[in-house]
Amino acid sequence: MEVIMLKHSFFTLSVFLLCMSGCVDGSDPVNQTPMLWKYQDDNATVECSHTKGSTYRQMYWYQQLPAHNMKQIVLTTSYSPHEYEQGFNKEKFPAQKKDAETGSLTVNKLQPEDSGVYFCAVSESQ
Repeated sequence: MEVIMLKHSFFTLSVFLLCMSGCVDGSDPVNQTPMLWKYQDDNATVECSHTKGSTYRQMYWYQQLPAHNMKQIVLTTSYSPHEYEQGFNKEKFPAQKKDAETGSLTVNKLQPEDSGVYFCAVSESQ
C-alpha cells in the first residue's frame, strides 16, 4: 500500500499489497515501496515485485483517496499494452512492466488531490 498525503507541503505515499490469487498462506510475497514523502509537483514512483513465479504476469494498480472507494488505475502486463480505467491516463500515471515479477507506477506532478493509498496486486495469467 502506498499512501500519498499532503502534510506541511509534503505528500506521504504509503503502499498496501494485495495478491489476487494464491497468497492465502503469506508465502511468496508481493513487495511494494512502503512509504514516500514528496513535495507538491514532484513525481512519486512506487515499485512492486513478487516471487510467485513467471505465470503471475498481470499487475494491477489501485488508488484509494480519503473517504472514497478504491479504484483500479491500470492493468499491466509485460506482453500487451497497459489497460487504463476511465478517469486515469498514462500521462498522469505512467506504469512500467518490463518482466513478469516487477513493475512500477508513477504519479506525475503530485497535487493535494493525489493524496491517498496506492495498491499493487498480482494475478496469474489465464
